[in-house]
Amino acid sequence: MDTDFEAGTFLIDKPEGASSFYMVRQVRRALGMKKVGHAGTLDPFATGLLVICAGRPATRMISEIMEGEKEYLATLRLGKETTTLDPEGEITSEQSVGQLSPEQVEACLQGFRGELDQVPPVYSALKHKGKPLYYYARQGINIVKPPRRVLIHTLERTDGDSVLSDTSPFLSIRVVCSKGTYIRTLAADIGKVLGCGAYLTALRRIRSGCFHVRDGVTGQQLREDDAQERLMEKVLSVSDIRNLLQ
Repeated sequence: MDTDFEAGTFLIDKPEGASSFYMVRQVRRALGMKKVGHAGTLDPFATGLLVICAGRPATRMISEIMEGEKEYLATLRLGKETTTLDPEGEITSEQSVGQLSPEQVEACLQGFRGELDQVPPVYSALKHKGKPLYYYARQGINIVKPPRRVLIHTLERTDGDSVLSDTSPFLSIRVVCSKGTYIRTLAADIGKVLGCGAYLTALRRIRSGCFHVRDGVTGQQLREDDAQERLMEKVLSVSDIRNLLQ
């Protein structure tokens, strides 16, 4: 490690199956630094942009970095619901999708654009008495938090105008939203309005504020012997971040 390096921010393209904390550990190992944290969790099944800060001057900026709007690509599996609202949970119900026309789907999506109140999922990292909600949920205790106001700037289909049915039950969308928006909850709520239920089967975060996943270091590159060099090639300094957040 360059002895002149004190702090910086790194954009990581998290692979499916890895936890956000695992990616922090990978960066910590590559840099040989202890003070490393991320600006916004991604669930293990999700992929995409994870903003990781190393060194105290950078980690102090995490809350500012998290303020920006987020952009996601998501896929919903219609006709089924799960305990966690995603593929990591157990299926709790199955219903027929029926025949959903493009017009019906668009009318549903239109209802979620703009400001709305969203109930955080019981399986989430949101804290209750110092512990994440998923800690309680795994013990069969569902802590229901009050709804939170979020803003959906953009919500659109990315899979064309096909009819959705039992043989074609997947709905792909692009979402641009405010911080604190749960795409899992959005997916489940869309399923309820469509009348067949749904869970989030795939999620990719491509942008957080002014940071884009295309500028990131991949999970594979973090596992290589030259991971440190890869990171330092794309490091954003504290002054870089200050300028970007202005």
